[in-house]
Amino acid sequence: MRTATITRATAETQITVTLDLDGTGVARNRTGIGFFDHMLDQLARHALIDLDVQAKGDLHIDDHHTVEDTGIAIGQALVAALGDKRGIRRYADCHLAMDDAQVRCALDLSGRPYLICNLDLPFGKIGPSFDTELVREFFQALSTHGGITLHIDRLHGFNAHHITEAAFKAVARALRVAVEVDPRVADAIPSTKGVL
Repeated sequence: MRTATITRATAETQITVTLDLDGTGVARNRTGIGFFDHMLDQLARHALIDLDVQAKGDLHIDDHHTVEDTGIAIGQALVAALGDKRGIRRYADCHLAMDDAQVRCALDLSGRPYLICNLDLPFGKIGPSFDTELVREFFQALSTHGGITLHIDRLHGFNAHHITEAAFKAVARALRVAVEVDPRVADAIPSTKGVL
């Protein structure tokens, strides 16, 4: 069973994440941040990962701690669910179009975190209150704590909502492939080093 539950409790947030890498994309995300929940729903649906995020954060200050800490917890849950990564495809990419936006994602579940995030979101807010700078913060936390080399690039787009949603969907579609077990090498670690 490639599942994991991570609980993260700080003075700023209390977060529990449960994920199943072999799910069907069922999402139960309650962070108190409507747009962010929508993006997490897209991540689950398009990665075919069952994802349950229950978060309570200091939203009276701003959304930053909740978004960042959720990324940390999802990354940690991903690592726990993957175990030694035996049999996974490891690498994947996706070009995803959504209306005016086209976003490219390439990733490697290498255990070596590195983020390139060239989304250049054109506005400071999505909707009434979601800070666009938090998109990068989420992906940085996910990359760092998930051990993911993650490259995300906006190729086209002028609508910040569309660009952001395309980014989450592109990461999800790439993650879906990368975590799949390759039946040709189901018992092998996908590295010449013999460990990831």
